[in-house]
Amino acid sequence: MMEITALGCGLIGHYVVERLLERGHDLSVVDINPPLPFSKNVNYIQSDALSYASSVKEKSIVLNLLPGSIGDAVRAPLLEKGAIIIDLAFSAEDPDQYSDISERTGGRILWDIGVAPGLSNMLVAEAKRKLGDIEEVIIKVGGNPTEPDDGWSYMAPFSPSDVIEEYTRPARIIRNEELVEVEALSDRHLIDVEGYGKMEAFLTDGLRSLLHFGGKNMAEYTVRWPGHIDKWLAEGENMDLDAWRFDKSRDEFTWLLVKVSSVDEELSWILCDEGGPDGSSMARTTGLVTAACALMAIERPELIPEGINPPESLCDEAFSFVLDYLESHGVLLSLSS
Repeated sequence: MMEITALGCGLIGHYVVERLLERGHDLSVVDINPPLPFSKNVNYIQSDALSYASSVKEKSIVLNLLPGSIGDAVRAPLLEKGAIIIDLAFSAEDPDQYSDISERTGGRILWDIGVAPGLSNMLVAEAKRKLGDIEEVIIKVGGNPTEPDDGWSYMAPFSPSDVIEEYTRPARIIRNEELVEVEALSDRHLIDVEGYGKMEAFLTDGLRSLLHFGGKNMAEYTVRWPGHIDKWLAEGENMDLDAWRFDKSRDEFTWLLVKVSSVDEELSWILCDEGGPDGSSMARTTGLVTAACALMAIERPELIPEGINPPESLCDEAFSFVLDYLESHGVLLSLSS
């Protein structure tokens, strides 16, 4: 059996590992800090992930579940081993830079496989299959407490440093078929989120590989409670990251809108999840996509394309595999046209 290794095991990483365990797969977990207890035994290796990356077995399956700030550093050594990498590390670096290693060793990467980017990319690709040429793509996504508070009205379900990257890295969008770089947090506007009321959307750098997919106008927005970004602009540089610590006792939800238009048609998907006994909403909506892709690599490796691949490169059958897996865990998409 092919060796499976998870690099990193934060809140979402732990959730992904649990899904593979419940499917009956054995794996090793590498983290500098001891992870939360698992439902079944795993081979825990306390190590720096980068130091360990060159130790993985040839042609193994590796889950890159590291924070974006270090997630890129493991890609080259893993590809040198010919690994199949299921990659959730939200790094600024584009894995395409390692295509020469991939061609030489046969290593593969499927990257940005979360909820957005990730599932959002797959939905845009599905829309293009149905609609043809794309006029506009609008993606809006956020994981938030179900009720605002007197503070940040937010708690980070994954690495806070990755959230800060979203808030500080310029946002790349497509405007009139041209790639344009604008300030992060710009184009702030209120939206109605059904069941929750008024929330605020603002531009972030979430299109990533979709910037090269084709479309006249494309943008991705993060969604937060009103007042959150005003507080960030006033206090963000001096904030205590503990203020964003995830509180499992607090109700929260993840909401995603993907709207794709052609000249005369439109498809719109909405996902909304409030978590469940198996994990938080962001762990479920992100982690189930990651776990589905990992299970494809393990059980249906022919569905993972060769080379360096973004989520939108997956075929129809692979897309159905992911949707079916989400639905089997109660995460549902509603479609309107």
